Formats: sequence, C-alpha cells, structure tokens
Amino acid sequence: MTTGLMAGATLELVWAGMVPLAGAQPPNVVIGGIVGTAFAILTGQDPQVAVGIAVPFAVAGQAVITLLFTVMSPVMHKMDDMADEADTRGIDRLNYLEPLILFIFFGIVAFLPIYFGAAQAEQFVTWIPEWILDGLGFAGGIMPAVGFAMLMKIMFKWTYAPFFALGFVAVAYLEMPILGVAIVATAFAAYDYFINSSSKAATETNTNQDLDEEEDYSDGI
Repeated sequence: MTTGLMAGATLELVWAGMVPLAGAQPPNVVIGGIVGTAFAILTGQDPQVAVGIAVPFAVAGQAVITLLFTVMSPVMHKMDDMADEADTRGIDRLNYLEPLILFIFFGIVAFLPIYFGAAQAEQFVTWIPEWILDGLGFAGGIMPAVGFAMLMKIMFKWTYAPFFALGFVAVAYLEMPILGVAIVATAFAAYDYFINSSSKAATETNTNQDLDEEEDYSDGI
C-alpha cells in the first residue's frame, strides 16, 4: 500500500502539466500510472525508477490509442449514413463499439503486469544493467519537477511570485514539512478569495447605487 501510494503520488506530479493542447496529445497517464505503479509494487524498486519505466509505456500507449482512433475514424462516415437512414440502433451500436475497444485495450494493459507477477518482473529487472536503472532513477527524480514546471508555465502569474518564493524558502531553508506549507498556502488562498469577494460585492453595490441615482435624476426630468 505504501509503495503504491508513493509511486502514484510521484507519477501524479509527472502528469500534472501534461494536458492536451491543440492537436498535441501528451503521454497516456492511465497506462503510465498502471504500469509504473505495478512495476514499483511487484519489484520493490524505488518509485523514481518506476517513473522512468512508466513514461516510455505512457508514450507508447498514447501512440497505440492514436492509431486506434485513426483506424476507427471511418466509423463516423458510417454513422452519417445511418443518420440519413434514421438508423438510431445502428448509431447506438457504433457508439458503444469504440469505448468497448478502448476498455479491452486498457484491460489488457492493466492485466498483463499482474498476470506475469513479481517473479517475472524481478527477472526483467535483473536483465537490466545497473547503470540503466540508475539512469531511470535519475530521470524519474527529474520528471516530477518537469511536470510541475509545465503546470506552472500554464497557470503561473507574476502576481503570485512572492508566494512561490516564500514556499521555496520554507521548504528548502526552513525545512518546513510539505503538509505545513500546503496548509499555509490554503490559508493565503482563502484570505485572497474572501478579500476579492468582498471587494467585488462592494463594487457591485456602489454601481447599483449610482444607477439608482441616475434613474431618479432622469425621472425628475
């Protein structure tokens, strides 16, 4: 349980900034999460090594899913023909077909690591040279930072840069626990929310009063 939670949390940091933008599809987080977590539990390896294993599987899995979507694209034209013929049952069947294919694919991916079990997984690890495992561990240690940096690139505002600096100082120099930093950050966020809500309410009240005064003045004319 502990290993699974640690591996899952580490992978969540990696996936944090991986969102689809325009036509670019990120690695598949479901496949990567399943394979990486199962690998960490079955082999007892460090979660960082599991990240190094999960990312290539996530990339390969997304490539396969993209291929499946490409192969299934002609189904849309078939649905157009069925719509012209008012064949609602046929449209329903095709709508259920695509999720069923994806369900089978994800089921196979989730089943294989458990089917082969710890013995095969450990044997697989023994085949891998030590320097590759060290490299995977090093890459796995960097990937959460990369994922968080990608998320920051999307969401970051310079207005909040001082709070980011305070959090960094609290963790790096004051050795404050992450949970403590999260609680303090939540308090700051709640304070900012309530202050902004009060300011917005006051502004709306003043605006309504000004409109009422203008209406009274116009009625007097």
